[in-house]
Amino acid sequence: MIRKATLLFALLAFTVVATAPGAAATKITKASDISISISSISPQPSTARADVIKFTGTLRNNSGAPMNGLSVRLRYQPQKFADRATLAAYESDQNPATLPGYVSPTSRFDVQALAAGAQVTWTFIATPAQLTSPAIPSFGVYPVAVEVAQFNAGITAQRTYVTYAPPTVPKLPRNKLAIALPVIDQPHRATDSPLFLDDKLSQSVTGKGRLADLARIAQAASEKVSWFMEPGLLDDLTTMSKAKYQVKTKDGVQDRPASAEAASWLTTMRTALAASSVFAVPYADPDVAALAHQGLDAQTGKAITLGKQRLGALLGHEVKTDVNWPPAGMLDADALDLLSVSTDKVDKVLLNPTNLPPQPPVPFTPDAAATLDSVNGPITALVADAGLSKLFEPAAGTSTLLSTQRFIAETAMIAAEPGQTSPRSIVIAPSRRWDPNPKLVTALLKAAGKLPWLRLTPLESLKPTKLAVPRAGLTYTDQNRKDELTAKYLAPVKDVTAKAQLTSLITQDKVPSAFDAAVLRLTSSAWRNNTRVGRSAYKLVSTAVTDQIKQIQITGSGPNRTRTLAGSSGVIPISVKNELGVPIALFIDVTSNNLELLQVTPLPKDEPTTIGSRQSGTVQVRMNAVPGTSGDATVTVQLRTADGQPYGEPQRLTIRTTGYTGIASVIVGAALTVMLAAVVTRVLRRRSERKLARAAKTRESETV
Repeated sequence: MIRKATLLFALLAFTVVATAPGAAATKITKASDISISISSISPQPSTARADVIKFTGTLRNNSGAPMNGLSVRLRYQPQKFADRATLAAYESDQNPATLPGYVSPTSRFDVQALAAGAQVTWTFIATPAQLTSPAIPSFGVYPVAVEVAQFNAGITAQRTYVTYAPPTVPKLPRNKLAIALPVIDQPHRATDSPLFLDDKLSQSVTGKGRLADLARIAQAASEKVSWFMEPGLLDDLTTMSKAKYQVKTKDGVQDRPASAEAASWLTTMRTALAASSVFAVPYADPDVAALAHQGLDAQTGKAITLGKQRLGALLGHEVKTDVNWPPAGMLDADALDLLSVSTDKVDKVLLNPTNLPPQPPVPFTPDAAATLDSVNGPITALVADAGLSKLFEPAAGTSTLLSTQRFIAETAMIAAEPGQTSPRSIVIAPSRRWDPNPKLVTALLKAAGKLPWLRLTPLESLKPTKLAVPRAGLTYTDQNRKDELTAKYLAPVKDVTAKAQLTSLITQDKVPSAFDAAVLRLTSSAWRNNTRVGRSAYKLVSTAVTDQIKQIQITGSGPNRTRTLAGSSGVIPISVKNELGVPIALFIDVTSNNLELLQVTPLPKDEPTTIGSRQSGTVQVRMNAVPGTSGDATVTVQLRTADGQPYGEPQRLTIRTTGYTGIASVIVGAALTVMLAAVVTRVLRRRSERKLARAAKTRESETV
């Protein structure tokens, strides 16, 4: 049979060459002189051997001269791919010698002449009966290629495949497919003020911007698609949409009007995802692994809780946090433990396949669900399929048709893998800060909802089953550690985090810190590859925290403000001014810096001092001058929160002592004695003078 086909092809080639107008022909010297594209292959998949499969596309002459003797023809191989690895190798192969070995004599389109720069639409048909083995027609994916030939000599080709899916006995299981789509960006503000670090969001929500494309996908997506949204992004967009905002530039700050486009984007997403499964990414998408390794454990739980609160409020309906998608889909045992002990408990994690590989490797597609042990009990790991996930964000210029063909082919091959008797779980998760092609993604989602061997399923419904394969455990390499936010970057962040927490602890009712979101923005995994912007944000947050701490101050402090302690002991008033809009509760520590001159009686620690909003409070501190001394001494005054943490910088007060003891007392006593004797002498002298005056007056009366 093969010999007859070969003889027929030789005769056809001879006929074409013999009749071609050789004198007028321009021979193609390089493949780039001509380009071929496929615009449609339908139906896909085909379900019967007699189905008519129509191939259409375009052929373009890229050279500067006319061409003739061209044909577009179908090459095929009647043996189906053995596995997904073979399919991937076939598509990436650029060697013309490895194209399918059979050339269809009927599935072709001849082009008599093609002018320089001209383009022609071609079409031809084929059937599964042509492309599959006539002896053993079976469910599977078969390699084909659309080739351009000149005078029957192949020039260039576009590889693809045909999926043949006739009814099978037994019936193929319908695998459960969960698709997770991320709406994650970098923080664009440092604090909650309307000052933005850049103006990228205004571009992203309009036209062909990345967020605008995500909104288009959301409008077309099935309700069974799961979405992971970062609440800080919606916070930023809400700030932009409500009122005038400012953008930080090299030259200062520029004003921007409220963004109608941001408001429209938010409305679109609220409407499109109203009935969908939405998971809140921890606020600002913190680098959980780095936080675990650098001693910022508390921030992960705060980010999860704040993310759930903010996203639910912004979308207008409850959102979930029980499934966590860590940065790059990678975590280690420390990060897993942090997630497991959060208040809003995480019981599932979405992982990159390299983070939890099968052990030993398996020749088939493993079930996506597995079980991990954490400090707080078992957690379900949902492992994304690398090949299918990559189809959702292919290289630029990749054909939507060919990506869809690949998706159909790969999922069909998974369904037909040997040994499968019950449905498996499959997870698709493109990279978390992807830049999607809405036309492509919408086509893939549409295909996923129609293929008979798939059942589109919400992500949270996937659970480990008896189909789960053994896995190697969390695989976290040295390179993964290097990819984290560094200790050098996080050290000042850790410091400002502690200071920001004080702004909550100092309040009487322990109201949440106004800097919770700001601190989390500094821990964002977005800064892994852009610490310069992260440090710029840190400076703004640090300044804002310091300014708020200074709103509670000890009044009358400073080196030039001397207070006098009259006598050997007494009280000195210490006043604290509260410029915050809430009451505060604090302790005041006063310690002597000159114990040889001055001693301080500690204030009681049973109850903190409370000071009302925008009011001042005063405490009386007893101090004692050391006997035999006088002069200036200093004391240090430190404010502390109700749990004893120092608040703000310590302040020094100068105390001037004027107490008298010892020799000084003797001198004073002697002086008092002399002064008393002088007074007595004067009193006696005056009495004597009065007595003499009365005697003289009596004698004078007697003489008269």
